[in-house]
Amino acid sequence: MLRSMLENGRRAQRAVAGSDASQRNKILENMSQLLKERQSLLIAANQIDLNNSEDLTPSLRKRLGLDAPQIARLMDGIHMVVRQSDPLGRGGGQKRLANGLTLEAVHVPLGVVGLIFESRPGVAIEATALIVKSGNAVILRGGHEAAESIRVIVECWQDAIGASGFDRNLVQAVLDPDRQYVTDMMHLEGLDLLIPRGGPTLIQQVVQEARVPVIETGVGNCHVYVDDGADIPMAVRIVSNAKVSNPGVCNAAETVLVHRNIAHEFLPALEQELSRHDVVLHADDRSRPYLSVSVDATQEDFAKEYLSLDLAVKVVDNLDQALGHIARFGTKHSEAIVTNNYPHGELFLNAVDAAVVYWNASTRFSDGYEFEMGGEIGISTQKLHARGPMGLEALTTWKWIARGQGQIRT
Repeated sequence: MLRSMLENGRRAQRAVAGSDASQRNKILENMSQLLKERQSLLIAANQIDLNNSEDLTPSLRKRLGLDAPQIARLMDGIHMVVRQSDPLGRGGGQKRLANGLTLEAVHVPLGVVGLIFESRPGVAIEATALIVKSGNAVILRGGHEAAESIRVIVECWQDAIGASGFDRNLVQAVLDPDRQYVTDMMHLEGLDLLIPRGGPTLIQQVVQEARVPVIETGVGNCHVYVDDGADIPMAVRIVSNAKVSNPGVCNAAETVLVHRNIAHEFLPALEQELSRHDVVLHADDRSRPYLSVSVDATQEDFAKEYLSLDLAVKVVDNLDQALGHIARFGTKHSEAIVTNNYPHGELFLNAVDAAVVYWNASTRFSDGYEFEMGGEIGISTQKLHARGPMGLEALTTWKWIARGQGQIRT
């Protein structure tokens, strides 16, 4: 089945790759209109998924759910993608060799992209919009929890594509819940790129077992370091937002590091704020005396992506110690410092090896929608060929165009 889907997707992609941006934008505009018209159908399908997944944790159920405001946000993301410049055909300028041959490198689509994701059906909307706008085809494999939602979304995409005059196989989905298809996608020779979006188990499985090109995304053991030059109320707001606003996502903070000089003032204020949200603090030996309620932190706590209302807490002696902790336990996703000390802020921004680094801001901004990309394919935590929230250009590669007048190499 997957081999047939790949061949069908390849045929559909060739026509879109050679199309004008306005034609690709028309697909997206049609999709937005269909989401509006079929909103009640999509919400009903999503409710079936929720009813069939009552054993999921609250954070995973939140990721699975789709309501009218979320659909409106996804539609807004599609319109953002429509407004973005077309990456295809853009180049880095021409150069002329001594023999008269002219060279130019231009952006071209990758081809057929495989996207494996778990219980977040909105991915099938926001990621697919970027894939289509950049001239690619996609094979989606979502989690079985979201099967009915994905079915409706893919039907909308295929109807939008067909109404725009293109082959409906530009967007396809594997809806069979058999997990063998995940392995088969990892081994699908000829697939141009495979992107996993989900928990660490899925991502590591794909990275370790895939026989096709892969971009590693998403595992987020993110830190906020509260420096001794921090504004305490600002630091409390930032840590609270980074942890509480949506704990089940990869850009949520999982550890707060606190300079010893302000621990006595900051930690009680933070505990008071987080207790309103039932956050469990996993505290090291040096932070526990400043907290009224906590559990003992272990080494595993500092390495863990909780994706829940849990937060590890550690007191450090200085900025260097914070940097060392992040280097040891971080996953190169998103890291933040809160400080009004300019040299410390600049040092943190330059020294931390992560896809996104913040000074006096929440890690929760690491998101394609917030970066005004209209969504994201994922947040790449590797360094080749894309890093951070992946937008249109991350779904292209380079082609060298050479124009001559009969030159031959001697």
